[in-house]
Amino acid sequence: LPAGAVSLRLRSTRVAAEGINKPLIDRIIRVDHAGEYGANRIYAGQMAVLGRSSVAPIIQQMWNQEKDHLKKFNELMVAYRVRPTVLLPFWNVAGFVLGAGSALLGKKGAMACTVAVEESISDHYNSQIRALIEEDPEKYKELLQIIKQFRDDEREHHDIGLEHDAEAAPAYSVLKMAIQLGCKAAIFLSERI
Repeated sequence: LPAGAVSLRLRSTRVAAEGINKPLIDRIIRVDHAGEYGANRIYAGQMAVLGRSSVAPIIQQMWNQEKDHLKKFNELMVAYRVRPTVLLPFWNVAGFVLGAGSALLGKKGAMACTVAVEESISDHYNSQIRALIEEDPEKYKELLQIIKQFRDDEREHHDIGLEHDAEAAPAYSVLKMAIQLGCKAAIFLSERI
């Protein structure tokens, strides 16, 4: 691993539930899995529209990281015995439509979507980090490392979006606000259902 990188492998396929706040962990893993699943579908939609454009390699690079994030949360779902949200079929369609729809506005639209979503996700990850630290930073050390690493990846995607003219998208502030409201609703629902 490169210096500063976090090993994202679990030591075993199951985590001892002894002493953990199971409702908190279930909620965190369920919503993060849903979020990474949705992000994968957004990038799939963007690539369906912009896959042959000059921005395709950048979108593909971010999508590859999201695929790694989803793989890790799939593993965590099994390790912590967490059921996925029942809304995955909806997020499948909604994510793809959001990605493709924003890409139909061109590169700037796709990047505006990326900025809005990744800002929402990194803020949400920060809330989870605070909650886990308040609970017991040593007990949740491995999960904290994973979430911190993924939060940093999401911030990087956010910054890439800004570097690629997201703010020049048509009606950027309205688009960003609408997408972020959707993200908040998706987070709220996925934590609970």
